[in-house]
Amino acid sequence: MSDFGYDSESVSPPESSAEVDYQFPPTPDLSHASNSWNAPSPTPSYPLISPTESLFTLPDFGSVVEELAEDVQDGDGSYIAEPWTSHTTAVTTVSQQTSYYPDLAMISPCSVTSPLFEFHSPAFSEFTDRPNRRALVDHFCNILSHLIVFREETGNPFQQLVLPLTRQSSPVLNAIFALASAHLEYRGVQNEEHSLFFHNQAIQGLGRLIEQSAKSNRNEILATIMLLIYYEVLVQRGRSNLVDGHLKGALTIMCTNPEPSDSTSIFLERAFRFYDVIAALSNGRAPLSAAPTAGCLMPFPPLGAPVASPLSNVDTLLGMATTLWPIIHRLSSLVTLKTDLQAAIWSNASASKIAVLRTELESTTQAIEAALSRWQPQLPPGFIPDATDSDDAEEVTTPTPHQPVDIISPTIAERSRLHSIWHNALAYRHSAFVYLYRSVHGYPRSHRAVQEHTHHSLLHCAATVKHEGPMGALLWPLFVAACEAVGERDRGLAEQAFEKVRKRQGMRNIERAWEIVREVWRRADAGEAGLGCGMEKGVNEQEGMGGPGGMEGGGGGDLWRQVSREMGVSVVFG
Repeated sequence: MSDFGYDSESVSPPESSAEVDYQFPPTPDLSHASNSWNAPSPTPSYPLISPTESLFTLPDFGSVVEELAEDVQDGDGSYIAEPWTSHTTAVTTVSQQTSYYPDLAMISPCSVTSPLFEFHSPAFSEFTDRPNRRALVDHFCNILSHLIVFREETGNPFQQLVLPLTRQSSPVLNAIFALASAHLEYRGVQNEEHSLFFHNQAIQGLGRLIEQSAKSNRNEILATIMLLIYYEVLVQRGRSNLVDGHLKGALTIMCTNPEPSDSTSIFLERAFRFYDVIAALSNGRAPLSAAPTAGCLMPFPPLGAPVASPLSNVDTLLGMATTLWPIIHRLSSLVTLKTDLQAAIWSNASASKIAVLRTELESTTQAIEAALSRWQPQLPPGFIPDATDSDDAEEVTTPTPHQPVDIISPTIAERSRLHSIWHNALAYRHSAFVYLYRSVHGYPRSHRAVQEHTHHSLLHCAATVKHEGPMGALLWPLFVAACEAVGERDRGLAEQAFEKVRKRQGMRNIERAWEIVREVWRRADAGEAGLGCGMEKGVNEQEGMGGPGGMEGGGGGDLWRQVSREMGVSVVFG
């Protein structure tokens, strides 16, 4: 038996998943590394792996295949290549990489060569000789990797940067197996080996990598941890705290070697920063990392992306929200600061301590509100959103004067994708206001400001799915706004968006989030929500404060936290 509780020779899944004990020293502060989030350094561009067709028969897909492929259409309605096609013949030649822009469903395969520089038949045999495992690599390349990024006009970063690590690191490959298998299992497709088995193999391998403590293993360790975070978010096993445990492990590794020197490190740290904030907002705690300084989060492009691109201002993982992310980061810290103030009041702390905490909370809240009011997405050159595409006329902005003249006009498909990404960013902005007013200020659900931003956020969520662009990062703004929806129109927008996101992404946390939203609506309609645990007077009035132990997340408006506790689930909205 290993230190992680599982025998490395086991070939069958254990009854429960292993809990990871990274055995790291206390988590250091990442403030000294906050300026390392600049544009990536050039590295050799690994080509994608995504063969034109699968060369092996996948196990028992049934109707799931049709559901996975039904959105794979190009702009004129004709079908592109289907991602799950079974063949028994071998491929003898590989066509050159095509440069067409991926369809908005982002699951149409590209005919390109392997990232490991060699091509074997059958496809993906350089990873494993087992057909069922090759099917998992195929699913990761042709389905999953496309569902969790905003930008990949010259390649998918998970294929370019993460997949090549499997040559040196079996834990990375096992984590890929676990993630792909879990995604298929949720869709009703059973592999010969369960996702939990691969998960435990990845955990054990991760422990061995950590024990080696070699600087050369940094990217392998971070990649394994981040893939395991994606796995935990997808699986959503009850009120698990494994996501936080993995994030702490990743932070420690990053702080041990704080200067990323290659694109892989920067990409993995960007993924950590995204999930660090999303997990903080989901769990009602402060982020583990220090807030990035303004302007240091430059858009991270795929390798080989041209400078003059219609997607030049789009980040791979954050979309058009790179300049918004430092504000969201500080917003997620407010609930902890508010809880500290409540605890000081209820414990009869000194007046000076209470005054200091109150002043800090008020000043930080005001600064964040002002920053959210001023913020607008940075539009790529050559792209101007349609004025009729949103009720927010003031949010249709024109490119800034300093943008280059030799721009490339986006194609029809690119414009639709850009509209979707633009709406996604604005949904984050409006839901950030909802979170600020409900969870921090404690305004009642019926408050005009709450309902105004709820409505606008849901409009943008609905527009995001209408344009059929990336939906991997939409769950948090959609959930926050949906919980506060009152009228039939807003609830209809929420239901429409949830259905399309669930169908596209196929992940358990989306289904769980929708269950929580419907229960929140039921209780709110039945009057069970009351006045938000006595918080309608806001954080500035002592008589409106709840007890420090009775308000997880520190927000009287967070009825959904109570609902999720009672349902026995803990959803990470990423």
